[in-house]
Amino acid sequence: QHLAIYDMDKTITATPTWMRFLMHAARVRAPWRLALMPLAGVAGLGYLLKLIDRTKLKQLSQRLLLGRAVVAADLESVAETFAAAEIANGVLHGARERIEADRAAGYRLVMATASHGYYAAAIARLLGFDDVVATQARRDGQGRILSVIEGDNCYGPAKLRMIESWMQRTGIARGDMHVRAYSDHVSDAPLLEWADEGFAVNAHGPLRTLATARGWPLLD
Repeated sequence: QHLAIYDMDKTITATPTWMRFLMHAARVRAPWRLALMPLAGVAGLGYLLKLIDRTKLKQLSQRLLLGRAVVAADLESVAETFAAAEIANGVLHGARERIEADRAAGYRLVMATASHGYYAAAIARLLGFDDVVATQARRDGQGRILSVIEGDNCYGPAKLRMIESWMQRTGIARGDMHVRAYSDHVSDAPLLEWADEGFAVNAHGPLRTLATARGWPLLD
């Protein structure tokens, strides 16, 4: 049995999707929230200065541009329109080719991304992925999606833990699988090390250096 695990931002898509999704959602749902973008920029600066972590940054930016709570059906509709535009204009040709090649070779396709599952799943579905492991949002008693992350942000070592947890829930034994993993960022080094085949895709400097040392193929 075979698994092909793909990161999303800058591995499949040409550019990061999170802030673009939030801006798209704000334009569709409440354009006045775009005036809060400078505050989101301040939060981003706080992250760069290491005053807040990625989880807090993600929660703050969602609170500013989506609001505290969003009806799930409304967010699903916004996610679908964003995903359609991303598939049309934002997916790298080389990524499409690699995904199709893995599918043809019998690999089960898994998207594993730090992006929120409520929109990453829509992109994954349009690309024909079988499963998604992603950051999840907490829901309130009415089922509304909150600007609070449920569990871990699917990033760095947490991504590998979440993949292993998904495999356990799904009844997939690691020893029974041949695993390929694709990522553009050194934060996914634990996943690339764990895979039988690790691929550095559109790698930035630190990942390119590590890939050269580990013998991981570099893909453009």
